[in-house]
Formats: sequence, C-alpha cells, structure tokens
Amino acid sequence: MKIFFVSLGCDKNLVDTEFMLGLLSDAGFEFTGDETQAEVIVINTCSFIHDAKEESINTILEMAEYKKSGNAKALVVTGCLAQRYQKEIKEQLPEVDAILGVNSWGHIVEAIETVWKQKERSVPEQNIYACMEDLKQFPEYTGKRMLTKGTHFAYLKIAEGCSKRCTYCAIPYIRGDYRSVPMEHLIGQAEELVQTGVKELILVAQETTVYGTDLYGKKTLHVLLRKLSEIPRLRWIRIMYCYPEEIYPELIAEIKDNQKICHYLDLPIQHVNNEILRNMARRTTKEELTEKIAVLRKEIPDIALRTTIICGFPGETGEQHEELMYFLNEMEFDRLGAFTYSQEEGTPAAEMPGQVSEEQKTDWRNDVMELNEEIISDKNESLIGSTMEVMVEGYISEENAYVCRTYRDAPEADGYLFLETSEVLHTGDFAKVTVTGAYEYDLIGELV
Repeated sequence: MKIFFVSLGCDKNLVDTEFMLGLLSDAGFEFTGDETQAEVIVINTCSFIHDAKEESINTILEMAEYKKSGNAKALVVTGCLAQRYQKEIKEQLPEVDAILGVNSWGHIVEAIETVWKQKERSVPEQNIYACMEDLKQFPEYTGKRMLTKGTHFAYLKIAEGCSKRCTYCAIPYIRGDYRSVPMEHLIGQAEELVQTGVKELILVAQETTVYGTDLYGKKTLHVLLRKLSEIPRLRWIRIMYCYPEEIYPELIAEIKDNQKICHYLDLPIQHVNNEILRNMARRTTKEELTEKIAVLRKEIPDIALRTTIICGFPGETGEQHEELMYFLNEMEFDRLGAFTYSQEEGTPAAEMPGQVSEEQKTDWRNDVMELNEEIISDKNESLIGSTMEVMVEGYISEENAYVCRTYRDAPEADGYLFLETSEVLHTGDFAKVTVTGAYEYDLIGELV
C-alpha cells in the first residue's frame, strides 16, 4: 500500500519521522508524494506552541478529507499532539484511525497493519489503535533511517526530553525528562549516515550541553564530539540548542581545537532581564550571559553565535524590553530568532498575572527582528573580501547560481551564500570562496 507522510515541527521531530520511514520501507510499504493517491496518511505532529498545535489540527482535518475524496483508507497521527491530546483526538477527530505517542513511533508498522486489517474485515465499530509508551522509556534510535533532506547533512538526536522545567515550556510534560542516547548508538548511527554520503552532522536535543549526565554521571558532549570527529569522510559537526549556563571548559576547548567542529553555537537565551529570567525559571543571569559570551568570543574569535528570544513574557514591561534591546545591540549576535510568548496550558507561566497583549508582543518581536536585521547586515558587509569554505546545497537554474552554506549557517535556520561559477558542482561538495557581496541575511561569493 502507498503511504503519504507529513512531518511537522522541529528537526528533532524530523528524526523520528525518518526512523518511521525507515521502518515502513523495511516492511515493504511504498511512499507517494501525492496525497490523493495515498492509501494511508501519516502525520507526525507538533504541539510546542499554539501556532504549531493549530497547524497540526488543521493538517489532520485537511488530510482526513482524502478519506472521502481520495484513496485513503487510514489516517495515523503520531508525535507531540498525539501524546498531549490523545483523549481529545479520540473524542473529537473520529477520522483518525491510529494514535502513536512520542515514544511509540517504533510501533508504526504494527499500527498501520492493525488498522488495515480492520478495514479489510469491515469491522463496523473498529477501535482506534493507540500506543503510548511510558515517557521514562526510550525509543530505539537504531536501524535504518530514510533521510528526507538529501544525503549531504543529517540531524543526530543525542537526547530525548528535558528536565529543566522552564515555566513557559510544555516539552517536559509531552516528552518526559532528559534521557541521553547511549554513545555507542550515536556513533553507530553516525557511521551509517556518513556511509550514505552525509558530510555534516547537526547535533540536536531539547538541550545538548548536558548530554551524558544521566548515563555517565557527568557532561560528556565533548567526548561524543571527539569520537564523532574520528569518522572518516565526515567534514562538519554542528551543535544546536546549547543552554549557555551549561557550557563548560572542556566543551569550549573541543570546539576550539577540533577542526571538524563548526565554530558555531546556538544559545537560546530567551531574555536578559534578571526578573524575567527568574520567572522563566532560567538558570542564569544577564551578568552570567555577558561573561559566557565574552569567554566564547575570546577563546574562539571567529565563532558564530545564534540565539532565540521570547517577546512578551507575562509581566514584561517596556523598560525590560528596552533592556533586552540594549543587550542585543551590545552583544551583536550573528544569528537570531524571535518569537512571541505562547500561553501554553498546563505550564506555570500560563497562570501568571500580567499576560501581555498579542499586539504588544508582536510589536516587541518586530523591534527585535528589525534590530537583528541591521546587525546581521553589518556583519555580512564586514565579511566582504574574506575567504571561507562552503558546502553546496543546490543549484538555481534561473539565477545560474549555486546555493551554499558557510560554517556560520545552519540549514533551514540561517542564511545562504550564492555562488556564480561555470564549474560543475554537486550538492554536498565543498568549495573555497571569496565573499564579494552581501544582502541582509545572505552573501554572494566567487570561487577562489
């Protein structure tokens, strides 16, 4: 039977999707990119914030229509929305035939086969197939994985869940406490990915910096990085989701001295006002953030720092917003994403007084993004004349230009470098370029 797969949400969710695709492929299922031809539709959902929840629900409703107008006989919902709202899905979305929680994607084949047998027997009152593995357990991140973004880069999920309990975040309630993937499993995954052609591994988790504390009794991200770097033909390793207060000297040294590790760190600071940080249950202060950024830039002068900001947290005042703007102007982050605060049910922040209006949150977010655009534009201008290595992402025939990424750019999050050349390059190739021009977020270059 033919399966149409929809993957929503973050790169960590995408890893689960790719493992499910691998399991289905091994079981002999076929895939289609045309939902009208699909006999089974699978949606891996997200419910991190309100907008993601809304997108997931709308996608379920949209795909359910193909059970009426297309070939679809079965609709399977997996992931965060399925985990968080299993009861509501059962009661309010009768079109859904199977529900799999975040730890249960390993049952995807069983779920589809069970539902299909019910359909073949025309069971009048078929039960929804539901599987919700204990969140203390750990899905087996082993076996075949079907990459969906090409084979030149891949995400490596090094841990599941989170134990931080930030007051605005529902992830611990959806995905459970922090559980590191055993190092031997990660090395095995990485070796298999590199054998398929992957040249860049991007380490992801709800938080990468505390990797190993639950398994080995101490932070061992630097050890994992060193072992990954020993894999032949792997060129780049990129680290995402590093909580700044957890960055430690051995990690900084490994990033500095290991030639395969990109001088790039993603530091989600969320805010800088100490009162807001306390109310967020963040475990740092503005002073500590300032010091950590200074240390990183002193030890690794060419490091590219990315961060994320939440605008309009409950109780935030205009003065606190201005304090944030001043800090961002002083720190000049190389990459930045800003989001309006989402009032998530079941989280402590949702019940806090002083909820900020949507209009105000949006205005503050726009302030941050406008400042960010100016900073990044100036930084890009300063790169003109420099030479750097890039990875080829693809080719735009209308522009006669290759789309590339520098070490400063994570895929699908940051900017690109556009390269015009008569030489034939392929996706995944590396090339040395001289930067010749700059846009707000992107660069122009020519081959050295």
